[in-house]
Amino acid sequence: MFEKAALCQKQLEDSDLQEDVTQLLNHIGKQDSQWNSLVFLQVIQQLTSYSLIDFDQQNNFYIIHPLVQHWSCTTINNNQYYMQKCILTIIGLSISWEFKIEDYKYRQSLLQHITNCMIILRPEDIDLSIASKVVLVYNEQGQWGSAKAIEVVVMEKTKQLLGDGHPDTLTSMANLAATYWNQGHWKEAEALEVVVMEKTKQLLGEEHPSTLTSMASLAATYWNQGHWKEAEALQVVVMEKTKQLLGDEHPDTLTSMASLAATYWNQGHWKKAEALEVMVMEKRKQLLGDEHPDTLTSMSNLAATYRNQGHWKKAEALEVVVMEKKKQLLGDEHPSTLTSMASLAATYWNQGHWKEAEALEVVVMEKRKQLLGDEHPDTLTSMASLAATYRNQGHWKEAEALQIVVMEKRKQLLGEEHPDTLTSMASLAATYWNQGHWKEAEALEVMVIEKRKQLLGDEHPDTLTSMSNLAATYRNQGHWKEAEALEVVVMEKKKQLLGDEHPSTLTSMASLAATYWNQGHWKEAEALEVVVMEKRKQLLGEEHPDTLTSMASLAATYWNQGHWKEAEALEVMVMEKRKQLLGDEHPDTLTSMANLAHTYWDQGCLEEAEALELLVMEKRKQVLGPEHPDTLKTMESLMCTYRDQGHLEEAEALETLVTEICKTTNGS
Repeated sequence: MFEKAALCQKQLEDSDLQEDVTQLLNHIGKQDSQWNSLVFLQVIQQLTSYSLIDFDQQNNFYIIHPLVQHWSCTTINNNQYYMQKCILTIIGLSISWEFKIEDYKYRQSLLQHITNCMIILRPEDIDLSIASKVVLVYNEQGQWGSAKAIEVVVMEKTKQLLGDGHPDTLTSMANLAATYWNQGHWKEAEALEVVVMEKTKQLLGEEHPSTLTSMASLAATYWNQGHWKEAEALQVVVMEKTKQLLGDEHPDTLTSMASLAATYWNQGHWKKAEALEVMVMEKRKQLLGDEHPDTLTSMSNLAATYRNQGHWKKAEALEVVVMEKKKQLLGDEHPSTLTSMASLAATYWNQGHWKEAEALEVVVMEKRKQLLGDEHPDTLTSMASLAATYRNQGHWKEAEALQIVVMEKRKQLLGEEHPDTLTSMASLAATYWNQGHWKEAEALEVMVIEKRKQLLGDEHPDTLTSMSNLAATYRNQGHWKEAEALEVVVMEKKKQLLGDEHPSTLTSMASLAATYWNQGHWKEAEALEVVVMEKRKQLLGEEHPDTLTSMASLAATYWNQGHWKEAEALEVMVMEKRKQLLGDEHPDTLTSMANLAHTYWDQGCLEEAEALELLVMEKRKQVLGPEHPDTLKTMESLMCTYRDQGHLEEAEALETLVTEICKTTNGS
């Protein structure tokens, strides 16, 4: 730390502080703009000889004896505030704007020292050049409240010194807006960003790169509030202006194209998103090379778009390349490497490869705990992802345990109203839902809806998602009228906001159809399901997972009306498509096989039903385990098929097995 600080050429605004800090560093090894390690070692040896300090070889740092600490505090009590200011300044001077793994680890090691200094110091007494370094450490560790406290002071100081319209003032406002953004305080971020954009336009003109940057930041804030049309309008302007000023291949132009692609992505315009992302990726490969971080980011973005279109093999292929490249370039523990591992895990998750997803997610979680600490937002995100994977494997207790930790930590760190906190509450509600704890799920979901309405408004996509979740909980409790009322509102809002053909609108129509279905309103359900299926075919293609889901839902509605031939025809198609796309062992493939078996059973085709049920049972045992609820359901279905064929011994053997598994699972 002392060597890094001594070699820093940054000049402080406070000349007295600059002189005192320089003198302190001169005493321990600074010589002009060089560092003399021999002098430093001599000082350390002298202090060690008097037992004033000791060296911890295991952790590789020096320790001051507690008695010496106590003596120094009482002896220099009058100057303690100023000494802490000097210490924080030395810490700040030692911080660089480099982002290799060793830089992250070094800055993480400084957090406790900075925290100790800030117990005594006031934000307004920190030198402006040091403040930005301290804020960097806070932001990397997810300490956004502490970062905000300093940034507010920096902004006010800069205003007083330089005026409202000075570029440095506008930069400080933009930095504070970014911290609000990280806290989920998008209205506060938006208010600042609008000011920055307007001031920058007046000072520098509409086409200046700084103006375009401020427009891009405001667009990102609109994006997070679900105001995608406003975001898109700004991003199109930024992209076109940047093209004119810098050319089609400039890095800033490519960044603006990537941002616009992300907005298309959120509106379900995946083909538009894909076209832009492919262009960005190819341009970056030509300009920067295959291994440049920006090239790898564009590959990750394209993989996410493939994933949303159900092109999981394409997504997986890109993500494996990105992960391996990042490991080689940045190391196994770099935050960017861990992000790529998490993305690959998500693709495995979508393919039902939960063991592979779980293995990666455990590694990511453990590495983030070591690198960032147990309470860092990225660590909590990885815990939430692992919990979702546990949930999909029917390991609900393990999922619940992790989700409670994530929710409580986020409440403490981010507050009860932060979007990430509300997401964790919604996830925990889903796990309660899977365990049939509908009252607990309902209580959380009602809370999430109310908070999101207050924070985001009635029409924000996240608010509408929470309303859909609550409707599903009502539906499972047989409260179909309450479910229907919510689902109608959600569907109409999504039609107005996103259009009739947006994937999210179609999902809401499918949910309403399910509620009609549960009430025995099969004609109404069928009418909606036919629309959803046809729209998805046009938008996503006949083989997209969502299209196949809508076909399966329509088949179930035909089934309930006794239209077994129509149901069978759809179910065979769904099963065959899923086998081709997902493989024989994917959970969705097995579900479609189980559905078809049920349809055979209803038509009295018991041998065909038995053959499928046996296959599904064995596959589910291998993939999900014998204790998974879906495996047990298959065993119960096969039991009924055996009975109907008069195979009573086989039925009794299965019943005994199911009873034993349930006893073991319930601990009785």
